Amino acid sequence: MENPIIQLEGLTKYYGKVKAVDNLHLSINKGEIFGLLGPNGAGKTTTILMMLGLSDPNAGQATVCGINATRNPIAVKRKVGYMPDNAGFYDNLTALENLQYIGRLNGIGEKEIEARAHQTMEMVGLSDALHKKTSAYSRGMKQRLGLADLLIREPEVMILDEPTLGIDPSGIRDFLELIHRLSRQQGLTVLLSSHHLHHVQQICDRVGIFVEGKLLVQGDINTLSGELFGKESFEVAVTVREALPAGDGLKAAVQAIPGVIGVQASGHTMDISCSSDITPDLVRFFVRQGLNVTGVQRKEYGLDEIYQRFFENNPKKVSA
Repeated sequence: MENPIIQLEGLTKYYGKVKAVDNLHLSINKGEIFGLLGPNGAGKTTTILMMLGLSDPNAGQATVCGINATRNPIAVKRKVGYMPDNAGFYDNLTALENLQYIGRLNGIGEKEIEARAHQTMEMVGLSDALHKKTSAYSRGMKQRLGLADLLIREPEVMILDEPTLGIDPSGIRDFLELIHRLSRQQGLTVLLSSHHLHHVQQICDRVGIFVEGKLLVQGDINTLSGELFGKESFEVAVTVREALPAGDGLKAAVQAIPGVIGVQASGHTMDISCSSDITPDLVRFFVRQGLNVTGVQRKEYGLDEIYQRFFENNPKKVSA
């Protein structure tokens, strides 16, 4: 990657004899949403603390926005907004008062603070609760306020550590959509740490599977799927209104389409495995044959399948 905004090189951390992070190499570009995915105790939070300069590595270095986090942690903190899994506020203060306090701590001028607070609360969908005490906020509202807490500082990078813990399913969906929108609208780089595969898959451009301090594999969903499932990574089921013609003529014709690897037919449906996603070509072929296509379903391999298949291929890591 060219000029990554986050660059981790050989990052290693011991706690006594336990290696919490093991020779971690990772690059994240500006505007990218990267999901650091792994079970509890994998070393995700330790990695984040080293990126923020809150914990010193035993080896390697973390560079954030071109700044060495170990040598200059204060400068990194000016560029990065960090939200832990449980954002804390003064419950006896209103949301506005909490944000004003945060603004003052970060050196924002008094004339700017209130305007920025109103703007950020609107961004996160809490304008109507600006004057409500945070003791009356739900868990989901507090997480949104946590984002406002970051945004009022106008960071270049947001690091979110297990941000969806304790939020109901509807709130999780809205919260993740908000993160995605903010990243795209403002060009914010987001590192999202989580052990919830489905949540990570919803918004991340790339993911890294992190276990026992090691980044085992990284890439976008399609790349990882292709690496782990090979030809199985693109499977399309085409259903037609008529029963498929008897004999092997149609199957042979489909098999001859460039990119098709295997064909199985039963009743009204043909299952086709491909070396790439050629779904449009397949649909056009069936239509040209005079068949009425009533359904097309591509089998998707998500993070759940990738996670499981990776450990099937790496049995020593299953216990992690």
